Amino acid sequence: MAAFSSLPDDKLVLLLKQGNESALSALYLRYWDKLLIVATNRLDDPAEAEECVQDVFFRLWQRREELQLSHSLATYLAVAVKYRVINAMDKQYRLRTRMERSYADLVETSVFSAEDYMLEKELSEQIANAVNQLPEKCRVVFKLSREQGLTHKQIAAELDISEKTVEAHISKAMKDIRGNLATTVPAFVAYIISQHL
Repeated sequence: MAAFSSLPDDKLVLLLKQGNESALSALYLRYWDKLLIVATNRLDDPAEAEECVQDVFFRLWQRREELQLSHSLATYLAVAVKYRVINAMDKQYRLRTRMERSYADLVETSVFSAEDYMLEKELSEQIANAVNQLPEKCRVVFKLSREQGLTHKQIAAELDISEKTVEAHISKAMKDIRGNLATTVPAFVAYIISQHL
C-alpha cells in the first residue's frame, strides 16, 4: 500500500481503470479529508457530508472503466462532491418542506372539527348557488372581481363597460347573494360571510 501512496494521480487512475482496489484506497486516503471538509462546510449534517464523500468514491469505482478526465482528478472529485452536496441539500429542502406542509395540515385539521368542515362546505355550496342565480353580466363581473381578483378598472377594460357599471353589478351581486343566504342560513352567519365576499 505504501508503494501506491507515492504514485501520482494519473498512474493511480490507470490502475483504477484496470480494477486495482489498492489504487482506489490510495486515492481515498489522499482525498478523503479534503472532500469531507468541502462537504461539511456546505451541509449542516456531518453524517450526511460523510455519506456524500463515500458516495463519490463508490461511484468513482463503479465508473472506473469509462472514466474520462478532462481536468485533474482533484478537480473531478471536487466537482463530483459539489454536485452530490447539491443533491443532498435539495433532498433536505424537499423533506423539510414536506414536513412543514404535513405539520400545517395537522394543525389545520386539529383546529377545525369535522362539523366545522361540513358547515364550511355547505356554506360554500350555498354561496356558489347564490352566485349562479345572478344575472349573467352581474355574475361575470362578480366572478372576475372575487375569483380572479381583478380591480374595477381591469374589469371595465376587459368587458368594455364603465367602472360605474362594474360597481353597480357588484353592488347588485352582493345584495342578491345576501338575500339568498338570508333565507337559508342564520342572519348573523350570512352577514359575516357577505363581509368576506
